[in-house]
Amino acid sequence: MNTYIALLRGINVGGKNKLPMKTLIQLLETLGAKSVQSYIQSGNIVFQHECADTDDLSRHISSAIDESQGFRPAVLVITRNRLERAITSNPFPHAVTEPKKLHIYFLVEVPPAPNLEKLEALRSETESFELVKDHFYLHAPNGIGRSKLAAKAENLLDVVATARNWRTVSKLQSMSSDPR
Repeated sequence: MNTYIALLRGINVGGKNKLPMKTLIQLLETLGAKSVQSYIQSGNIVFQHECADTDDLSRHISSAIDESQGFRPAVLVITRNRLERAITSNPFPHAVTEPKKLHIYFLVEVPPAPNLEKLEALRSETESFELVKDHFYLHAPNGIGRSKLAAKAENLLDVVATARNWRTVSKLQSMSSDPR
């Protein structure tokens, strides 16, 4: 069995695309997932599965949600190794003391033509960012709620992404290190 982390985007936000975690866990179990655990309501799932293809798992989970709930969220399934690589590649180690201000955008692929100049132009005086392969790191000491950079990052990277703050990433690391 392989340990995976599923990162769902756009569920349970602003009253739209409601998906209780209990329902999601049951759905994953019908797809053959074992030791399924969720973290907060925004779509963070750790599970084990025999399948070795993360893209295949992503498609199956998204399709199953569409069939049962009537909407198709973006689902990115990553390996435990990728999560570890994202954590160890963090270019802002000083920022982990403020885990809600440091974000990792998990990208579906390495961006072929990211517009780093426009990202830099949107960066506020206090913000820092760095693209490291298929991860985009954003340290936003003033929060991401009003950050123009955070709002435009995915479009300017030109790949599908889903962001998690350092607290969530750390919790997922802990959960994936000790699957039930």
